[in-house]
This record gives sequence, structure tokens and C-alpha cells, in this order.
Amino acid sequence: MPATTVPTTPTVLTARALLLDMDGTLVNSDAVVERIWRRWAERHGLDGDEVMKVVHGRQGYASMALLLPERPMEQNHADNARMLAEETADVAGVVPIPGAPEFLASLRGLPHALVTSADVPLSTARMAAAGLELPEVRVTAESVGASKPDPEGFLKGAAELGVAPADCVVFEDSAAGIEAGRSAGMRVVGVGPRAGLHGPDVVVADLRQVRVEAAAGGEIRLYVA
Repeated sequence: MPATTVPTTPTVLTARALLLDMDGTLVNSDAVVERIWRRWAERHGLDGDEVMKVVHGRQGYASMALLLPERPMEQNHADNARMLAEETADVAGVVPIPGAPEFLASLRGLPHALVTSADVPLSTARMAAAGLELPEVRVTAESVGASKPDPEGFLKGAAELGVAPADCVVFEDSAAGIEAGRSAGMRVVGVGPRAGLHGPDVVVADLRQVRVEAAAGGEIRLYVA
């Protein structure tokens, strides 16, 4: 007899605001990140594979501090500024995560914010390269004093939207980002293959598995397949 497919019942989450990471969540920039960071690893005599395990989700200077713990932080900040300029100029291979255009379109008129470790020029360049609309509310590297996994960025995003942290749902792909969301007291939808390793509340392969619906009383209902 032919196998029968059992329909999957979607997970339903309710929120009053959504906080969205960029790289790995809305935008696939892995090709650029690999190019830039593997060159950096080679310059510093580090194993490229080990470096790539650290850098996703964090601001560059924070990754450097973990990888070169003896180096003065001012050197990390200077190095990070140079790398941000390189990354902003290199958008080859930057594409949207499947479902991201439709997902963002479904959020028009609903409280949401971009919360990214990228700065304004880099986030603007990557979202444009992927053909994605920038959310009106954005928390970027310039907006915070501490990088993910510190929860500052997500807490600031919630505050700017006027929503309590417990009423926010975070969309993230990286270990640092998922930890930041959970530390902020928020529920986390993990996006992509990296996310499932780090304990989000629910995980999806990409944003085609998420449906957003406005509900009564200013509530947002998420159907996560």
C-alpha cells in the first residue's frame, strides 16, 4: 500500500511584536561571511573552520575577542571597522532566505523591528542586495553597547516598539542570537540548520514555514509548520 502523509499540526505562537535578526534569518549572506572571515583567519594564522564556528550572530569585534583573547580590544574595534567596510562593498551571493519577501510583506502594519549585529551601511546594503524591504524600526550595531549574546539589542527593540519583552517573539539563526533572545525573556523561532542546535522554542527550515495573522486586541498570531 502507498505510504500516507500525516498532516503536521502547526505550532501557534502569539505575540505583540516580532524582532528579526538579519543574516541567516532574512538574508543568506554566508558566502560573503565565509570569504571575509576565512581571509581574516588566514592573516592571523587561525583555523578557518574553527573561526566560522564563532562568528555567526556576533559583532566582529566580539568574535575577535573570543578568537584572539590576548589582543587589545581597541585593535579588535579597528579591525572590525575595516571588515565592515569590506563586507558592505561585497554583496556577491547575498540572497533572501526562502520566504523572506512574503514574510516581511505580511508584517506591514504590525509591530516588528530588525535587530542585527550589522551596522547601518552593512544592513542597508545586504537587505537591498537581497531585494528586501527594511523594517521601519531598526536596532543596529551603532545602537548598542554590547553584542549578542547580550540581550541589549532585543530589549532595545522591544522598548522602541513599546512592547514588553515577554510579548515579543524573536526570529534568529545563530547560537549567539538565540541566547540573546532567551536572555531577554523572549520566545525564539529558530530559522535554518544552525538554529536547531541551540534550543529555540521552535525551529523552521526557512520562512516559508511561517504564517502571520493579525488577531484581536493588537495580538499577532504565528502559525509555524
